Amino acid sequence: MTEHGDIQMLQVDEVEAVEVAPGIVRRGLPVTEWARGWMYDFAPGAEWPEVDVHEGEERYYVVSGEFIDNGRRLGPGSYVVFAPGSAHRPRTETGARMLGISILPR
Repeated sequence: MTEHGDIQMLQVDEVEAVEVAPGIVRRGLPVTEWARGWMYDFAPGAEWPEVDVHEGEERYYVVSGEFIDNGRRLGPGSYVVFAPGSAHRPRTETGARMLGISILPR
């Protein structure tokens, strides 16, 4: 990661991938006092292990593949925003990658 004063830059695929559940790996991206970023890669057939309830706002962008979330199929280019207190449990049949931002509660 490169830092230039108040700017952080990195190549996402160079961040260590950590398995968080069978078939799901996470790359933690830079964190600030306001938000944290992350990249998840889901293998074909993977499902988030439990219902994910959000303390703060959460957003994700489908980079590749297809997620099924709250009964909707979301392909590349889909952008989803969850309000604080909302919940979901994403899964995929094909395998997929999402880029997300969690807005930290104040």
